[in-house]
Amino acid sequence: MVEAMLDRTPTRDRLVALAPQLAELAAGQTTESETDRRVGPEVIRSLLDAGFARYFVPTDRGGDAATAGFGELLDAVVTVGEACPSTAWVASLTASLGRMAAFLPADGQAELWADGPDALIVGALMPLGRAEPVGSGDGWRLAGRWPFVSAIEHSDWALVCGMAATGGADGNGDGAPEARFFAVPRSAYEIEDTWFNVGMRATGSNTLVLDETVVPAARSFSRDDLAAGRAEGSPAACHTVPLRAANGLAFATPVLGAARGALRSWTGYVATKASRPGLSAPSGDRAAHELTLARASGEIDAAELLLRRAAAVADQGAVTPPDIARNTRDCALAVDLLVTAVDRLFRTAGTTGQSATNALQRFWRDVNVAATHVVLKFEAASTAYAQHHLVP
Repeated sequence: MVEAMLDRTPTRDRLVALAPQLAELAAGQTTESETDRRVGPEVIRSLLDAGFARYFVPTDRGGDAATAGFGELLDAVVTVGEACPSTAWVASLTASLGRMAAFLPADGQAELWADGPDALIVGALMPLGRAEPVGSGDGWRLAGRWPFVSAIEHSDWALVCGMAATGGADGNGDGAPEARFFAVPRSAYEIEDTWFNVGMRATGSNTLVLDETVVPAARSFSRDDLAAGRAEGSPAACHTVPLRAANGLAFATPVLGAARGALRSWTGYVATKASRPGLSAPSGDRAAHELTLARASGEIDAAELLLRRAAAVADQGAVTPPDIARNTRDCALAVDLLVTAVDRLFRTAGTTGQSATNALQRFWRDVNVAATHVVLKFEAASTAYAQHHLVP
């Protein structure tokens, strides 16, 4: 009966309702997931059942893009991130890649979601592939290597970016290269086991290797269209929002969840320590703990406010360049605040609080590794923001 009711529930409500179950399941498998360096198939199944893959999929392909909001997705990802940041990362990117795939031509979308809207799509946004035109508009011959493709072991499709030769004056492909995305099925690419990072271990962010493969024209689109929010045939706000206004959210929201998990772990540990005579801290330490709690929780709350504003802007769809620059700044600044807060918690936890058996160290590792993602670099975000405010 519950499953039947959920089948009729809009995906945005379904996400929020089922996120706690996904979080509980993922939390119970963190040790195994870190050892295997990927989340397990049971967790992936729960993630798909919750609706992350279909969240931004066009309605005519079975998804709920017409009503999907970035704010509700933030709520669900943060809930999962408080338990397992790696699972939250995979969930967030799964939703994000479904949104990007909606920029494919109609025939390409039909192929991608032929078996329903829950296809797990992974991706790589850096244009590390090379593509040459095949025939006259028939498609592209694509090859390349893309590192750091999260959840690739569980993928059905991959959306990868490459520099494509465009038609010259004589149509021979000698024109200026163009960055394009290409959708390739799981059968087309190999996986190289390269993910051995200290944090976000369970994301399984290995390397995708693609030998020369012909990709039909219907399974490709220009990166410029994604950047500008020009999805073919979809007026949904999530498809008209420019990439840089929304992309930072996909990577920042799992970090917010991880920081909240770190705060909960730290608070529980410190409270337990204070209540046990053998582990009680000197009065000076109590004052330090009080300051740490107030400051770190405030920084996390401030980061959340920034991300919620960014989500509200993204939900507007087409937005102005200054709004895009502010969203990029806000996501990067929020993550800076979260790293500062979690580092402070970790430093004041004490030697036993930093034990390998304490979840705090895992959140600390995950936050610091996730924050190094290129999309979250504050220096680049500040430059883009300043261009709209320091113009003579």
